[in-house]
Amino acid sequence: METLILNVPPAVGLTDEQFYQLCVANEEWRLELTAQGELVIMPPTGGESGIRNADLTTELNLWNRQTRLGKVFDSSTEFRLPNGAKRSPDVSWVILERWEALCAEDRKLFPPLCPDFVIELRSETDSLKELRAKMQEYQDNGARLGWLLDPQAPLVEIYRPLRNVETINFSFAEPPKLSGEDVLPGFVLDLTYIFNSSGK
Repeated sequence: METLILNVPPAVGLTDEQFYQLCVANEEWRLELTAQGELVIMPPTGGESGIRNADLTTELNLWNRQTRLGKVFDSSTEFRLPNGAKRSPDVSWVILERWEALCAEDRKLFPPLCPDFVIELRSETDSLKELRAKMQEYQDNGARLGWLLDPQAPLVEIYRPLRNVETINFSFAEPPKLSGEDVLPGFVLDLTYIFNSSGK
């Protein structure tokens, strides 16, 4: 099944609470809401994407447990971006000071912020154009670093504020190592393990 997009008329609308309840009532789906009011319904991922996504989250979480600089979130976490969109990056990270500044209710529901770092992993049903638009949206809403990983090409796109997108094309035989730069100091992601762990 491919991603579905439903238009929510302004007269109907969805408050933050109504959208939260809609997501809770449909836990088997990943739901997002664009800044334009479109309800995005994403099907579950396949096995290879699930393995890669779990590995990505694990690698970031291991680094974060050592540094204790922030909080790591998996793909089921929904964020309320400053532009009004509700988005669920595949992997994300928020610096500790920003997370602790939120009240208990905001931490419990959909956090009202854009993560400092995001990863989007393209699955078989994902449109590369739509993922690029999401990455740009994260950047426009305050993300300091973002990685778009496309195993199908394969390629990596690196998103940084006020800079052109950096594209790295590679072969599965020689995947690159990605640096967390000054956003995730000391974090290095070796894509050899990520792209080979799914059985490629």
